[in-house]
Amino acid sequence: MARIRVLVVDDHRIFAESLAAALAAEPDVDVSAAGSGPAALRCLERAAAEGRHYDVMLVDAELGILPTGGVPAVPAPRAPEGHGQADGISLVAGVRAGRPSMRTVVLAERDDPRRAALALQAGASGWVAKDCSLQRLLTVVRGVLRDETHLPAALLTGVLRELTAARKHRTESEQLVESLTPREREVLRCMVAGLGRKAVAERLFLSPHTVRTHMQNVLGKLGVHSTLAAVALARRAGVGPAALTGDVVERGGQLA
Repeated sequence: MARIRVLVVDDHRIFAESLAAALAAEPDVDVSAAGSGPAALRCLERAAAEGRHYDVMLVDAELGILPTGGVPAVPAPRAPEGHGQADGISLVAGVRAGRPSMRTVVLAERDDPRRAALALQAGASGWVAKDCSLQRLLTVVRGVLRDETHLPAALLTGVLRELTAARKHRTESEQLVESLTPREREVLRCMVAGLGRKAVAERLFLSPHTVRTHMQNVLGKLGVHSTLAAVALARRAGVGPAALTGDVVERGGQLA
C-alpha cells in the first residue's frame, strides 16, 4: 500500500497534534506536526536530508498572523530560505517554489474568498474548513495528489471574482511596465532587487543623476509616487529582481 506522508502546520499545538493523531490512525497515512512556519521548514529540510519527502502539507490559514490582524512582512518567495516568522500564505508560496511536487492544503476557521484566492495564487491545491469531517479532509488530501483543486462550493463565486480582479490588475500593470524603455525596465528590476540609486548607478555604469532621472521617469510612467509602490506594481506585472551576482550588465544596448 502506497503511504501518504502529511505534514500538519498549525500554531495551535493542541489542534495540530489532535489532527495529526486522527490522520495517523489511517492505514496509509504517515503524519508529522509542526507548530510554526520555521518548524515546518526544519521538518522539510530534515526529511530531505534523510532522503524522504512529504506529499501533502496542511497549513493553518491564520498561521503566524498577529493578534492585531497584521501579517509579518516576509516576502513569500523567500519563505523557505529563512527561519523567521512567516504567515500561512507565504509559507505555501515558498514551499511551492522550492518543492513543486508537494501539494498544500489550507485549513481555515472561516470562509474568506480573498485569502482563499491568495492561497490558490500562491500554489495551494485546496482550502478546507477546520470543522469539516475527517473523511472530507482525507478526500481532499487524496484528491490533491491526483492534481485536483478543492474549494468549498460556497466560496467558488467569491474566489472567481477575486481571481478575475487580480488578473485585471496584473494586465493593467503589465501594460504600464511595457510603456517603459529597456533601460527603464532594467532600472525597475534593480529597484525590485532593493538597490538604491548609488548601487544602481554602479551596476549599470551610469551617473547617479542619470539614474535619478530614470527612476523619476519610471515612477511617472507607472503612475505611482514612491519606490515601494513601483516595486509592488512591478511584482504584480511579473517583473523579477535584477540578478545581484555576476558581472554581466547592459551598457548601451550591448552586454559587457
